[in-house]
Amino acid sequence: MKGSIKIVTIGGGSSYTPELIEGFINRYEELPIKEIWLVDIEDGKEKLEIVGRLAQRMWDAAGYKVKVYTTLNRQEALVNADFVTTQFRVGLLDARIIDERIPLLHGMLGQETNGAGGVFKAFRTIPVMKEIIKDMKALCPNAWLINFTNPSGIITEAVIKQFGWEKCIGLCNVPGIAMMNEPNVLGMEPTKLHHQFAGLNHFHWHKVFDNQGNDMTDQLIDHINEKNGGTPANIYQAEFPLELLHTMHLLPCGYHRYYYLEKEMLEHSIEEFRCGGTRAEQMKEVEAELFKIYQNPDLTTKPEQLKKRGGAYYSDTACECISAIYNDKGSHMVVSTKNKGAISCLDSESIVEVSSIITAKGASPIAWGKMRSAEKGWVQIMKAMEECTIEAALSGDYGQALEAFTINPLIQSGREAKQILDELLVAHAKYLPQFDEKIGQLKKDGVASKDAVVVKLIENGY
Repeated sequence: MKGSIKIVTIGGGSSYTPELIEGFINRYEELPIKEIWLVDIEDGKEKLEIVGRLAQRMWDAAGYKVKVYTTLNRQEALVNADFVTTQFRVGLLDARIIDERIPLLHGMLGQETNGAGGVFKAFRTIPVMKEIIKDMKALCPNAWLINFTNPSGIITEAVIKQFGWEKCIGLCNVPGIAMMNEPNVLGMEPTKLHHQFAGLNHFHWHKVFDNQGNDMTDQLIDHINEKNGGTPANIYQAEFPLELLHTMHLLPCGYHRYYYLEKEMLEHSIEEFRCGGTRAEQMKEVEAELFKIYQNPDLTTKPEQLKKRGGAYYSDTACECISAIYNDKGSHMVVSTKNKGAISCLDSESIVEVSSIITAKGASPIAWGKMRSAEKGWVQIMKAMEECTIEAALSGDYGQALEAFTINPLIQSGREAKQILDELLVAHAKYLPQFDEKIGQLKKDGVASKDAVVVKLIENGY
């Protein structure tokens, strides 16, 4: 692989792409990139062209002779790629709006990667990822796939276990945010702390030690409800009960609020929905603002406004992971990879999100060891839910989809859950060909969301 590098980014028209480019520019001396291909679909063509022009201006301003290509032809881009990054959203933000609005109308959580919304994002994404892997096997069989398409852990599991692409690492920005913020909370340098993470994507815990081996976890627990305690900006900061966390003696990730504080998080989501729309609708406004900024011909750097988008440091994490592989760095990173015994209560082949050492051979997970009964129970049921979701996404089996809903802790089982499942199937019919037969039956039975916004999206071609 040594020599000039070819990078392909699928979902290249994303508003996150300038951060990706910035990360590569900052690492150019250790990552001699020759060309970057940004790939998108027809619906994202305008954004792709805007981002592509900005990306080329950024490279030119940095003084490096790197060529940025934009294309709607994935196969053209993938030929002889060294690294492929995935950051796409099937159905764009309109799909996320539907994922959030329909459950909320039924009094259940609507969220991008948790609950019903997360399940349906996986249903739409896994078949597309299957086609991407098929192309990679033919066109760039030695490439590494660095995935941060959500739900990242589920998608990474499908890629590795179902599609047989072993050279894949899944990423998330949440552990990185914790590792950046927590030293500041303690008034210490990042190099003075050691973090260890274990769990699943958006469902992990971690512990922290200083260089003398002193456990700093409980000190950090005392600060977890503070503004800069490590919670990502896009998660409502309902207060964790500190007694619970001290008993656990673990730091939960921000997304655990949806599980430990389900009622409070749901109430906030419903209130936000009533007053100003869903998170997806807010992000659509932010994204529109960003693309206006990106069109400025004098702009040659990542704009500060990108921080409002909510996924800060995703792209920079991807760049660091690529550098760690290319340069055989032996870097500590928190990634989704094969368990290999790191979490003893899960299968060795399961995909987990754990502290790992990243080298030229990929991710080597660091053993966490035995989990307490509570955390073991949580992680096992969440892994079972992920596996059911993947099976349903591939088979189009309605009963399997209903089972994934039933086992999901954030979906109240029963008639209401089935109605949400049916409405989401009909609303997302365009992107769920594996469920065509069932969707046709549901339409004949008159199933449709009564939400005016959802109906309008569908009528306008979503």
